[in-house]
Amino acid sequence: MWRNWGRTEAVRPARVERPATPDAVQRAVAAAARAGIRIKAVGAGHSFTGIAVATGVQLDLSDLSGVLAVDQERSRVTLAAGTRLYDLPRLLRPHGLALANMGDIDRQSISGAISTGTHGTGAGFGGIATQVVGAELVTGTGELLRVGDTGGGAATGTDAENADLLPAVALGLGALGILVSVTLQCVPAFVLHAVERAEPLGELLDTLETRVRASDHFEFYWFPHTQTALTKTNTRLSATAPRSPLTPARRVVDDWLVSNQLFGLTCSLGRLASPVIPHINRLAEKLTGTREFTDHSQRVFATRRTVRFREMEYALPAAEVPAVLREIDALIERRGWRISFPIEVRFAAADDLWLSTASGRATGYIAVHRFFREPHATYFEAVEEIMTAHAGRPHWGKLHTRKADDLRELYPRFDDFVALRDRLDPARLFANSYLDRVLGA
Repeated sequence: MWRNWGRTEAVRPARVERPATPDAVQRAVAAAARAGIRIKAVGAGHSFTGIAVATGVQLDLSDLSGVLAVDQERSRVTLAAGTRLYDLPRLLRPHGLALANMGDIDRQSISGAISTGTHGTGAGFGGIATQVVGAELVTGTGELLRVGDTGGGAATGTDAENADLLPAVALGLGALGILVSVTLQCVPAFVLHAVERAEPLGELLDTLETRVRASDHFEFYWFPHTQTALTKTNTRLSATAPRSPLTPARRVVDDWLVSNQLFGLTCSLGRLASPVIPHINRLAEKLTGTREFTDHSQRVFATRRTVRFREMEYALPAAEVPAVLREIDALIERRGWRISFPIEVRFAAADDLWLSTASGRATGYIAVHRFFREPHATYFEAVEEIMTAHAGRPHWGKLHTRKADDLRELYPRFDDFVALRDRLDPARLFANSYLDRVLGA
């Protein structure tokens, strides 16, 4: 039995295969096609939706991992599709490279992260999929399709192929084929100066656009039932800048003991006695202080999360964020809900990927969460109504109820993507219930 991390999906595949080469992936796809059964690749299972659920053949790509090629001149690295994000610092360090931006969780595989639209924060930076300059995938016809710059580029003489398909393949929802390699545009390694502090929520929302544009990477959390935002501002510095990292003791206390162990206990307490949740959140508001440190980029971007939760996240026009957050606040108070998990707010630059949640517009993201042992549906659906009224686009890997007809109105290239899907997977080998809902059967 396979289960995702959030425990929102479970399936017992007909069989599991663990290919270690592109040829093995091609053989698996061909065998599934002959048998007339569906086949899906699975990464780390960090999506809350059923986007990776495989009822037929499940391809575990864990053995398809590591660096395949490096173009040092252009700072490009080709990775096997199953490579985990947490391995990238170790793999890129010898080449003096890093990802331009990352999310705050690094457990995903690179193929899963780009296929679902995983992103970090920063008004000048797109999601991880915007860093993709090439890919190789096995299509539903068994072809190994090369898109963009799939090798060493200038270092190996590889030319770009099918470049017009890259904006679809870079964020393909697993609907166009099985990714076997991904080429990323990296940047020289850098460090981040991080400042974390509590600020009045109302004042922050009044000046939010200025704060976001003045920062390399800005985000904040807000605990419902409080009037305080917990802000995080990261400033990019060169790799040679002096580092002042958190001490091991401070990291253990802040990131393991308080953010995970103690928070997990308060979530469990709130589930048993929900009236205490506002008091707990206000106590957290008072105890939150300023934290400042400088460290390698990946050690600032990513944090460890051990408290299990369910999440829904919507992408909005960036200017809509203050109004939407105020509507969510009013909704929670009006319904009398007691919400223990904070609401997370991040930002991203506009991009040109066909199904990116930031396609064509500067974007703000609002994510709502619930402890995994608490009911989430009523809360999420009510928040979703607000998001929908503001032209919100749901994150492909996080819970939502939208369907193909709804989503077609939000993405100008939606029908182009579906047409490409018809071409690359005419028999729908890579389909499942989730993709049938969001793309059409």
